[in-house]
Amino acid sequence: MESLSGVFMSAFLAATILPFSSEIVLTAFYAAGSGEAVTLWLVASAGNVLGALVNWWLGRYLLHWQDRKWFPFKPDQLGRAENWFGRFGQWSLLLAWVPLVGDPLTFVAGLLRVNVWVFLVLVTIGKAGRYAAVLWLADGIIQA
Repeated sequence: MESLSGVFMSAFLAATILPFSSEIVLTAFYAAGSGEAVTLWLVASAGNVLGALVNWWLGRYLLHWQDRKWFPFKPDQLGRAENWFGRFGQWSLLLAWVPLVGDPLTFVAGLLRVNVWVFLVLVTIGKAGRYAAVLWLADGIIQA
């Protein structure tokens, strides 16, 4: 159970405020035999999507605090995310897993008031797909 909470928290925090790779934590727990692949995949995906939902909520309701030190995104990150969003629309949320752009992208989705259900479907597809690929690669390495 401890491994599942560790995977969940690393995935959640990686999608919100901490600049690190939750894929490393997920792979380490999987390689250590700390859980079945499907369970780890579900937990990591849920944590990461929930973290993205926090970003959406911040974009939707807390933009007026963007000049505070604790605010999680820099203006240049938001600018890149807005460019992606302007170019590809809500479909860009399929790329919410991409480092450096994905988290601000989920914030911009809230700022632009993307429907939360559309947001959750697209973000879940992208983030769950990324974790499935990570576990598939890890399994290939472990089995080798």
